[in-house]
Amino acid sequence: MNIALHSRLSIVPVEIRKDKKHYIVEDKISGEFYEMPEVCIVAIELINQGERLGDIERIVKGKFPQEEVDLLDFAAQLLEIELVDQVDGIKVEKQKRQKDSLGFLWISPKAGKLFFNKFTYPLYITFFLLNIILFVTFPSLIPHHEDIFVVDIMVINVLLWMSFTFLLVLVHEFGHILAMRTYNLPTKLEVGHRLFFVVLETDLSSVWKLAPKDRNVLFLAGLCFDNVILFIALISQFILPSGQEFFSGLMTLAVFDIVLRMIYQCCFYLKTDLYFVFENVTGCYNLMENAQQTIRKQLSFLKPKASEEIGLLNERKTITIYAIFYFIGIAISIALYFIFYIPEVIHAGKQLLPGFGQAPTSLAFWDALLFSLQVSIFLLLLLYSYWKKYRGNKV
Repeated sequence: MNIALHSRLSIVPVEIRKDKKHYIVEDKISGEFYEMPEVCIVAIELINQGERLGDIERIVKGKFPQEEVDLLDFAAQLLEIELVDQVDGIKVEKQKRQKDSLGFLWISPKAGKLFFNKFTYPLYITFFLLNIILFVTFPSLIPHHEDIFVVDIMVINVLLWMSFTFLLVLVHEFGHILAMRTYNLPTKLEVGHRLFFVVLETDLSSVWKLAPKDRNVLFLAGLCFDNVILFIALISQFILPSGQEFFSGLMTLAVFDIVLRMIYQCCFYLKTDLYFVFENVTGCYNLMENAQQTIRKQLSFLKPKASEEIGLLNERKTITIYAIFYFIGIAISIALYFIFYIPEVIHAGKQLLPGFGQAPTSLAFWDALLFSLQVSIFLLLLLYSYWKKYRGNKV
């Protein structure tokens, strides 16, 4: 598609909202969101008025003399991200893009407001502080790698851990879902991954419809529910009567799972809930991508895509912030592996490997065999998650 300064464009239906630093442009057809500075918004408004690109460039340069304005380059960027509907009256051919099918509309916004309102927010903060006080006062409550071994049979331990983790993650994600429904926004639940862990993910893309001050509630909703469950699990260890070792073991397992997932929230390179809170508070959206893009621009042999050029500001500050939290996250991940996961694998190996040398009629043999099957299922789910992500990137 040839575009010249005498060309006139028409833009697909969009909705533009003022944000902290710039503007959020929503593609009403695909549901995609883009951050753009004011100069881009003025250009889009003039495009919608039917002005020629050359005239728009002259007007915009007059309004923003400090900016480097190139309307042909900007039009090419709009074409690449498929925001252009027509060029000189000719329809632009583009891939068919439809909004993702979002749901949970059956949950009333009133139900969400029962959990997220001006009265519950102080309660969630109180639970968080109480949990810290409990850990400081009673260090024995701090998770240990052996907490996942509730019983002597490894297969049952894995089933308990997987089931409990799934249930607790579901509670976490349901917090996000209820928070989304509080603002009458649709969402969906998907299978994803974080490094080598299969996870559930709530689609929060519609959060950009809200004002910045309202978004943090949606990002922190899962952690709010986590803190409530964590407090219950900690307190139950004090009030359980003697002889309830199994239930007490389940509570320590819950503490182990929740605490580790909360620590992982500090690993910003995994794009955690806290990462998005940080983006929202600072107004530096796409922090990770922008930092990586800035690095590409500094390497002459790597050429960035045109669409990645929009909204790349404060590059040095972005790289500095990203680098700091990136390496903090890496350090946390390595520490967790050495403190928890590697000792767990060693302990499980010592328990299970001798079982393969036992007779097929022995419990130890079947424990080792079924455990191996469980690990295989986990790896298949992980591979599926990576395959889905790779396939999505190619579309």
